Amino acid sequence: MKRLLTLFSVLLILVLAACGGGNTDNTNEETSDDTETEQEEVTIKVGASSVPHAEILEEAAPILAEKGITLEIEPYEDYVLPNDDLASGELDANYFQHIPYLEQTVADTGYELTHIGNIHIEPIGIYSKSITDMEDIPEGTEVILSNSVSDHGRILGLFQKAGLIELADGVEAANATIDDIVENPKKLTFTPDYEPAFLPEIYETEEDALVVINTNYAIGAGLDPQNDSIFIEEDDSPYVNVIAVKTEDENNEALNTLVEVLHSEEIQNFILENYDGAVVPVN
Repeated sequence: MKRLLTLFSVLLILVLAACGGGNTDNTNEETSDDTETEQEEVTIKVGASSVPHAEILEEAAPILAEKGITLEIEPYEDYVLPNDDLASGELDANYFQHIPYLEQTVADTGYELTHIGNIHIEPIGIYSKSITDMEDIPEGTEVILSNSVSDHGRILGLFQKAGLIELADGVEAANATIDDIVENPKKLTFTPDYEPAFLPEIYETEEDALVVINTNYAIGAGLDPQNDSIFIEEDDSPYVNVIAVKTEDENNEALNTLVEVLHSEEIQNFILENYDGAVVPVN
């Protein structure tokens, strides 16, 4: 009888140990699941022009946080470093440029970059301290524009649309250069020698000139593109600003979620309400 009791006790201990082992495994599985959930949270670093790009990203950051994505915004004041830093891996994406500029950068540098979302258009404007109407432009007026080659055709197309110049037959405005001007009745002189960020300062000092300023720099300098410019691009411009990434990251889930958030009604309404037509959202 004692032997039977002893045997039964041993069996009972083995059964309890097995059950305890099962509970331990479940606990480990739950801990593992929790760890996996924590690992799903990611951080993306995006370079952006201070105005309006960084401001738009700041508005998007809380929405991304709800989706487990932390957004770090790196502000830039020039048009070269954001692509350099993206190509080198310092950034996960950037948001400051239109498609022709990105394509020109890729052609010039060989960087393997692409874009994954069209976000907004910034109509480029013509400004002057002393000239208030395109019809009153004096003969021989200097036109000061940026040294960004990818913008030259865009600007020349704007002047052609205003009736101030005529480009050679067969030349698409987007690809035009100053040498393609065949009619220039007001004998305008085009000076493409300046960094885009310096144009608002030049506008303040060169009172008799026409200065062509990108909207982000105009806004940053306190100008109202719709009211302060004497002529401005219409909002159907093909020069749409994009989210650029390395080609290898074009299917990155977190970066594509960023694009989805920027296309959301909340962010598009923010753009419409805060920039009064100087920045136009696209989807």
